Order: sequence, then structure tokens, then C-alpha cells
Amino acid sequence: MKQIRNFTIFCLISLLSFSCISNKKLIYLQEQDADKMVATSGDLKVHKYEDYKLQLNDVLDVNIRTTSPELNLLFNDSDAASNSNAMRGGLADGGDVYFMTGYTIDDEGFIELPVIGNLKVVGLTIEAAKTLVEEEVKNYVNSDSDYFVRVRLGGMRYSALGEFNNPGKYTILQNRVTIFEAIANAGEMTTVANRHEVSLIRQYPEGSKVYKINLLDERIMESDLYFLRPNDLIYAEPMKVRELGTGATFVQTFQLLVTTLTLGVLIYNATNNN
Repeated sequence: MKQIRNFTIFCLISLLSFSCISNKKLIYLQEQDADKMVATSGDLKVHKYEDYKLQLNDVLDVNIRTTSPELNLLFNDSDAASNSNAMRGGLADGGDVYFMTGYTIDDEGFIELPVIGNLKVVGLTIEAAKTLVEEEVKNYVNSDSDYFVRVRLGGMRYSALGEFNNPGKYTILQNRVTIFEAIANAGEMTTVANRHEVSLIRQYPEGSKVYKINLLDERIMESDLYFLRPNDLIYAEPMKVRELGTGATFVQTFQLLVTTLTLGVLIYNATNNN
């Protein structure tokens, strides 16, 4: 009996040490022990957001409108009804809405607009790209004509891999998307996801860079990694509890403990009977 008791104590200590994921490992935006960096004495978090510079394969939504119906037809290679139908079709099929209606930056950094032709926009901010298009439009309108130019990203594209409930590639139709919005859009992370060290792979003109993010720390809101950039990849690794195969909740751990103890008793009885 002493051997059974010792074996039981050993199993309890082992399981309780490596299983049962605490809420502290799951709750986002916790106040950590390190000094906080806030703008005031209150809870206001100052976001860092640098103007995004366009890169290869980005998709732009360019809309040009003038007081001349003829120019409108020339500047826009498809009418409003066709664009609307394409967008509805893209949403219904789960595809990329702006793949057919937007302008993709090619390998040389150009977009090709109707009438205007090729414009090099790689490396420019959205505002600078809009100014460039406006300068070109002026060459085709009369001095007394009004015109309107809108340039924006054709949605925020990113990928979610690893411990997500719905991993995959996504497009959110917003200009700015926080990392938590992206996580929510991918069905939230699983219980065993290591939120303390999430990898964010970000593309740059020179290549890609890997960042490690602690989503449990509320100071992430003050980081320039808080907002996604086009073509970001979020990878969530599993915690050690998954590698060990122990339960993620108390109920699962208790069931595993009962099974382990039962197996131990059976082995002990079989050994003693022999």
C-alpha cells in the first residue's frame, strides 16, 4: 500500500506541475510588473503607427470621378454596377474582394490605370500615391472641371497559422487592423496557444523579419506591432502542455489523473499477484 501511495503522490505532483493552463496564460493585455509607458497618469495608451509605404503585390483601390461622364468611363475600366457585383460575388465565394476590381503593384513597382497608364507607386505612402494620381488626372480635365481621386488599400491581407481555431489567409476590409482584430477574425487562438510568445513575420522591401510578441502584456498597444501591415503572418506556437499530452482544463486533467491511477493500481496488482 505504501508503494501505491507513493506512486499516487508522484502522479499528482507531476500532473499538477505540467497541466491545467492557468488564466494568467490566457488573458490578454495584462498589466505586467515592468514600468508602464503611458502618456498620462491615467490608462491612455499611445499607439505608434507609422505611415505604411506601398510594397510589391499590394492591391490598391483607385477611384477617379470628374464632372465629365465621358472621362469617368475612360478612367474607370468598369462601371459602378460591375464593381458592386464583383464585390458581392467575392464576398459570397469567400475570395479576395479587390482581386478583380483593384490594381496590383507589379514586380517593377507599377500599377496600370486606364488612360493614365503605368504609375510607379512602390515605396510611397497612400497619401503620396493619391497625390501622384491627382497630378496625372489634371492633364485630362479642364481647368474649370472638378475631379475627385480616392486611393486606399484594397483590404488588409494577413495569414494566421498554428494554434488558431480557424487558421488560414484572410482579408479584412479596413485600412487599419489591430493584431487582436486579426486574431478574432481567425476564430481566436486555441487554449494551448502560447500567447506569451507569438511570432509576427512582416515583409519589407529588403526581405522579411520575425518579431516575438507578448500578447499578455498590455504594453503591446504602445508598440508599432499593434497594427498589422499588409501580408503579415501571425504564427501561434503551442505551449508545453500540448507536447506532454496533459489536460488543458481541470476536468481533462482530473480524467487523466484517474486513468493514470487506475492503470497504476492494475499494474501493481498484476505485479504482486505474480
